[in-house]
Amino acid sequence: MKIRLFSSLFLVFLLALTAVAGPRPKLKKTSVNNRISLGVPVGFIPLPDEGIAAKFPAPRKPLAVFSDPSGRTDLSVAQKQTPFTSQDYGLLLKIYKASIQNMYTKVEFLAEDIRTINKRDFVVLEFVSTLADTRRNGNLAPIRRYQMVQYAIDGDQLTVFTFTAPADDQPKWQPTAQAIMQSISMK
Repeated sequence: MKIRLFSSLFLVFLLALTAVAGPRPKLKKTSVNNRISLGVPVGFIPLPDEGIAAKFPAPRKPLAVFSDPSGRTDLSVAQKQTPFTSQDYGLLLKIYKASIQNMYTKVEFLAEDIRTINKRDFVVLEFVSTLADTRRNGNLAPIRRYQMVQYAIDGDQLTVFTFTAPADDQPKWQPTAQAIMQSISMK
């Protein structure tokens, strides 16, 4: 009787744990280049160069961009030269947090720290941003986005991993974004 009760309680515990944790996001290990790989959500497609140029107009295009079929959710990997070293992660956290706060009308930080993932340190910033139309006669609705960004220094390069989705889709995409960021491997 006690064994059956224990077994039943254990089964209920496992079911509850599974319900809380939810299903694990399905990621496909993808190489960005010969030094960087990460899990990309199944169903995301790599954007061609012209798609990247249209969606991310910048002097230096990202190394890779992957989008969901709707084109509303993106994962990008970019690299640029940096004067910072691996000793500067605390300073980088402060600089990038302030930069993000200046970029948007409102920012709600969900995480802001330095984490070691696969033997490499990363600055991690996870947040919901709001960009309001502050023009004098502006009447556009605010744009709200869920974002998770990780920064890593490798020699003289800063590598930036960014996951962006509509804020309304945060509950759907947050576990996936966190799993992607945990999957990053840099040689």
